[in-house]
Amino acid sequence: MSATTAAPPLGTPIVQPIHHSAAYAFDTLADARAVFAQRAGGYTYARTGNPNVAALEAEIARREGGAGAVAASSGQAAVALALLTLTGPARDAHAVVSSRLYGGSVDLLTDTLADTGLEVSFADPRDPREWEDAVREGTRVFFLESIANPLTELPELEAIAQIAHRHGAAVVVDNTVATPHLYTPGEHGADFVVHSATKYLAGHGGPLGGLLVATGSFDPTNDPARWPWLTEPRHRWGGRSAVETYGAERAVLGVARCKYLNDLGPCLGATIAHEILQGMATLGVRVERQSATAESLAATLAAHPAVERVHHPASATGRQRELLRHGGYRGAGGVFSVDLAGTPAQVEDVVDSLRLIRLAANIGDVRTLVAHPASMTHCRLTPEQFRASGITERTLRFTVGLEDEAELTADLFRALSVIAEPAPGWDTAAGRGTAVAAP
Repeated sequence: MSATTAAPPLGTPIVQPIHHSAAYAFDTLADARAVFAQRAGGYTYARTGNPNVAALEAEIARREGGAGAVAASSGQAAVALALLTLTGPARDAHAVVSSRLYGGSVDLLTDTLADTGLEVSFADPRDPREWEDAVREGTRVFFLESIANPLTELPELEAIAQIAHRHGAAVVVDNTVATPHLYTPGEHGADFVVHSATKYLAGHGGPLGGLLVATGSFDPTNDPARWPWLTEPRHRWGGRSAVETYGAERAVLGVARCKYLNDLGPCLGATIAHEILQGMATLGVRVERQSATAESLAATLAAHPAVERVHHPASATGRQRELLRHGGYRGAGGVFSVDLAGTPAQVEDVVDSLRLIRLAANIGDVRTLVAHPASMTHCRLTPEQFRASGITERTLRFTVGLEDEAELTADLFRALSVIAEPAPGWDTAAGRGTAVAAP
């Protein structure tokens, strides 16, 4: 049998191949015309779509129970796509935002997007009344995190979402710390979910990526006058509206992809999408192990005399503990923070004394990392924002990896001895013993 007539080999790849192509060919000009005009589905250029990127988008939408997703080059880009699409052309655009928010998101909202005219009010995610009080006529978006970074508070999402929807605003939830394995915000009122896929989804501290997911609950046609850039005809969409072009539940995704992603270019490459998708295959195993270790370490450090306070939902009492147990969470994640009892100089000595735990700004890695938010991720907050954030110069954030818990405990206790010796009964070399509870 000649090579030209040979039957294709049996078997198919278990892992999807990487489609490393910038452009896509069409059989006819009519086909190309239809796809470019948004009248037919297909790939035009890798800036707005690619088979590997599409597979990643489909997987995160499935895990979040969403109607679809758009991938971007970073979590910051995904947040920007969501906010630009939901507030962009509105002259009176206003967002109510969690006061306990990742510092990079605060920079985006209060600096770069402020330059576009967006105004922001901050509210405590634990107090729905503050969100109600912050609403004004132009409020289009509520933005908060499902587990706050870095102090890991849990929000009153369902109550906050009810307030937003009563006032016609969309709810965007950053689910990076929780991941859909531990929490699905769409089940609790979120209209859109964003992820820094760099973190737990990828899981190994390598690729950079972001995702915007539509849960399917947001319908701009319920109040078309409030969302004219989605509901009225535009030249961009061939004289149709975004709703006509993409459907009501996917209109925001369509504009995010074919306007902002296309025009600004923060696209995700095929190789990176492939790597993130491979990381997601082990998401559950990693997150459960990291969550369990973080909860145990947080409990251990709560008994250490060098630690003034531990920030972790499992170590909390009252409403925070109730939300963790009965608010739809299947775990508290691998992040926790501590306020140390020493001076800022001693806090710095503790960080510099760590050996196994590395100083870095990332979270979700298989390696355990420490960060000093006041000097790193939240260094550009104003004094007022610092007070609202709950972060101080003595706050350290830990993101737990997959190392042996005893080795991590020993590293922590060695470093904390700069401030105080461990409680009686602890073997700092092995990280075992019975800690004496703090008063």
